[in-house]
Amino acid sequence: MSDYISHDHEDDGIDRRGFLHCMAWAGTGLLWTVSSGVLASKTLAQIAKAAGPLPATDLSFLQISDSHIGFSKEANKDVTETFKIALDRINSMPTPPAFLIHTGDITQLSKPEEFDTFDQVLKSCKTKDVFYVPGEHDVLNDGGKLYRDRYLKSIEAKGSGWYSFNKNGVHFIGLVNVLDLQAGGLGQLGDEQLEWLEADVKDLGTSTPIVVFAHIPLWAVYPQWGWGTSDSERALGYLKRFGSVTVLNGHIHQVLQKVEGNVTFHSAMSTAFPQPAPGTAPSPGPMNVPAEKLNQRSIPARQQRSGHRRFQPQLAPTNYDNNYTQK
Repeated sequence: MSDYISHDHEDDGIDRRGFLHCMAWAGTGLLWTVSSGVLASKTLAQIAKAAGPLPATDLSFLQISDSHIGFSKEANKDVTETFKIALDRINSMPTPPAFLIHTGDITQLSKPEEFDTFDQVLKSCKTKDVFYVPGEHDVLNDGGKLYRDRYLKSIEAKGSGWYSFNKNGVHFIGLVNVLDLQAGGLGQLGDEQLEWLEADVKDLGTSTPIVVFAHIPLWAVYPQWGWGTSDSERALGYLKRFGSVTVLNGHIHQVLQKVEGNVTFHSAMSTAFPQPAPGTAPSPGPMNVPAEKLNQRSIPARQQRSGHRRFQPQLAPTNYDNNYTQK
């Protein structure tokens, strides 16, 4: 396994360049706030625990991911209910976010009725502005046409659904890396999208905060499981000149964070079920956890304090359901 934490530059056990933070299961969203061009994040569980008003910020938005509506196996037989719980948490926030970002796998099998259920449940959310990118489970049957017809109506999307927009001085970029999966399941952006990305950021000032979101991680989390994107280095090369770049992903159903220079990579929890930490199981797939844990919204993260260690899941699975695409 690659060395997530390879150097202890400040004698505190944490490498500021290679820091990786793991939370195996929490199932809700992550609130991002922007103040003077600086992004910071808090889980909904942390916000609820604080039980007070949030500090004033220039912008706030919330990331949710991997709802998998339609999944009904042992790992979670009611993913619609756990999605509702996530939305209830969002609705109870003292200050609602300006918008939501969903980083893919809205559904389990790309069925119209699964999208219908998601849309119906989402109506309960007080925050109405939502931006999407597809997961591989959203494009199984038609190359993503149904997904695009539903969720990109108000977006000037290009190609197979990539786009950008600006909010309060922050430039957001939604990328698609699930339509041409490579060997082992690695994501791929492709030449057309990469050329568009280069042109999209060409005229932006280097002080512009950049937020990129895509389903499969844009860094090599664990390529052996397809947890990475084959041509992500080229994409990140176009962003090196910016002072603040935040990359948001889903797919792996757990929080992993890595900071490299001016780029912060962050993967999200799933509202449906957890997956094992990288390399801690024979293969990726839904983790079966005790029923009472499905509604437990936060599991304290274990922080690795030395190099060359693998992350252990915070909940011991009863077993793994590796038939990820439910028939």
